[in-house]
Amino acid sequence: MAAAALRVSGRQLSQHSGAGAPILLRQMFEPKSCTYTYLLGDRASREAILIDPVLETAPRDAQLVRELGLRLLYAVNTHCHADHVTGSGLLRSLLPGCQSVISRLSGAQADLHIEDGQSIHFGRFALEIRASPGHTPGCVTFVLNDHSMAFTGDALLIRGCGRTDFQQGCAKTLYRSVHEKIFTLPGDCLVYPAHDYHGLTVSTVEEERTLNPRLTLSCEEFVKVMDNLNLPRPKQIGEQMGAWTPGSGVLNSV
Repeated sequence: MAAAALRVSGRQLSQHSGAGAPILLRQMFEPKSCTYTYLLGDRASREAILIDPVLETAPRDAQLVRELGLRLLYAVNTHCHADHVTGSGLLRSLLPGCQSVISRLSGAQADLHIEDGQSIHFGRFALEIRASPGHTPGCVTFVLNDHSMAFTGDALLIRGCGRTDFQQGCAKTLYRSVHEKIFTLPGDCLVYPAHDYHGLTVSTVEEERTLNPRLTLSCEEFVKVMDNLNLPRPKQIGEQMGAWTPGSGVLNSV
């Protein structure tokens, strides 16, 4: 994707996302895969971005966008999820003008491909793109341009992290990504993950830097832990792998 395909913004501050604040944030949940989808909108321009949509809940997300009077510019993905199929393609149909977005390094098809260092603009705000591979080679973290929020996908979870035993994962790479691209953010930066399995909704960089039981280990210890998790394969991995294989019509054939 050419750099001009995504509008790049300057740094504009947004301290809060509650009622009356310039930025709107809604966190939504899909229970089968325990996935969080995030809607971010500029209250002034009504332009919005949706992060990590799920196919089954795309109609719900589209309805919320309409109810709030927003115009969805992009349905962006932190990576190719193995436990669910993205809702990007369906959202393109439900909300004309919406474009699907994913990292070029994911090998997936989309309307727009993003790379480390770019920014996606919506209204007065932007999401900075930080490559954070390790869970998969194409993982990215989206950081609001005032560094008050980070949407970390599966790279960094609340008191955990994404697994590294399939989809070309690498524990050493993930450790480096989190420490260099996420833990270098301000301590009070809010961390919004793509999944949570314990009912937690948000953390901070400082909390994870000091309390995350895996990522406070040394890199060598972290690799040993990740190499011995012995986790079952995700329930929907067969369906999702077929959806995102490069050249096969990924992101619902967008």
